[in-house]
Amino acid sequence: MLGASFDAPKDNSAFASKFSFPFKLLCDTDKKLAIAYGAAASEKDAYPRRITYVIGPTGVIEQAIDTKDPAGQAAAILTLVGGP
Repeated sequence: MLGASFDAPKDNSAFASKFSFPFKLLCDTDKKLAIAYGAAASEKDAYPRRITYVIGPTGVIEQAIDTKDPAGQAAAILTLVGGP
């Protein structure tokens, strides 16, 4: 699992440490990743939309889920993809 935000590496590291993230956070400071994946409309967006993507083994997006409940998102995805 990966996460991405518009924050700088130092800020992402502090955030991940504070909340004990079990995955890496990417720094999308130029917002190109968010724009490419539809999480931001332009470089002018202050924040990306919270979207969870399930990317299959061939690299194709299999699910795009508007993340309304970040804390419960992992369990919801596992249900969708037939996980434990």
